[in-house]
Amino acid sequence: MPQHSVLKPAALTAGALALSGAAVVGYAAGYEVRAFTLRHAVVPVLPVGRAPLRVLHLSDLHLVPSQRAKREWVRRLADLEPDLVVTTGDNLADMEAVPAVLDTYAGLLQRPGVFVLGSNDYWAPEPRNWAAYLWRKSGPDDMDGTRLPTDDLVRGFTDAGWLDLDNARTRLTVRDVDLELVGVDDPHLRYDRYEDVAGPAAADADLTVGITHAPYRRTLDAMTSDGVELIVAGHTHGGQVCVPGYGALVTNCDLPREQVKGLSRWSAGGHDAWLHVSAGLGTSPYSPFRLACRPEATLLELVPVR
Repeated sequence: MPQHSVLKPAALTAGALALSGAAVVGYAAGYEVRAFTLRHAVVPVLPVGRAPLRVLHLSDLHLVPSQRAKREWVRRLADLEPDLVVTTGDNLADMEAVPAVLDTYAGLLQRPGVFVLGSNDYWAPEPRNWAAYLWRKSGPDDMDGTRLPTDDLVRGFTDAGWLDLDNARTRLTVRDVDLELVGVDDPHLRYDRYEDVAGPAAADADLTVGITHAPYRRTLDAMTSDGVELIVAGHTHGGQVCVPGYGALVTNCDLPREQVKGLSRWSAGGHDAWLHVSAGLGTSPYSPFRLACRPEATLLELVPVR
């Protein structure tokens, strides 16, 4: 009589887990990492009587020139005709990426814009154990590899008229709204020098906006204490790997996990500010996956306070 092998329950369970794990990895690396999404958020922050202002917030492009789908999706954002574009860093993921970034942003570079830099605008990504991200955040000691052509990126942005807000403070009028803009270089690398731009929000400005790549508490606290009313940031990737029903596992900074992406409130020094953290559009080329955290850009509609 022929003999039939019998799989034990443990073997069945292990096999099912392996198949489930493979399916999750396939989804995260094969689909979700390219499932680009445009978010919308309404922020009641303008003085009464001002017309709404449409601000497109982009972050963490992490562009490799061969990423055609991402480049085409970002190009089409120019059709939104935003009143202002804000980019919060980490545009590059390749030594040859600057021309591709400028080409991808070409339509948006025709709009008013401001930017700050992130660690991956200075340092090229390096092969690393991606899982280490889950139990420790990276920092300046990890940035010791190859320097990227940062000056070329900055020159491309500023030649188009965008304002460099790395440790800078300035004023900009957009559609009759007088904006005061306060920015810092990347806090993740400790390149930020908030003391160079510190001071109370201008009483004669319609709105004071803070711009930073990494939303570290020290930066958010300093800006909020000075009366900044809206802060925009990136860096976190929204956690990149999230658990449905639980959320992000990590933020890669000291930001509370529940504020890893989207719009929330921040309080410090007796003041409150709106905080918008973008989950960003890309990943390191050495960890090209997302789970329950689609790549995104956000159209912020700034409206008068009720």
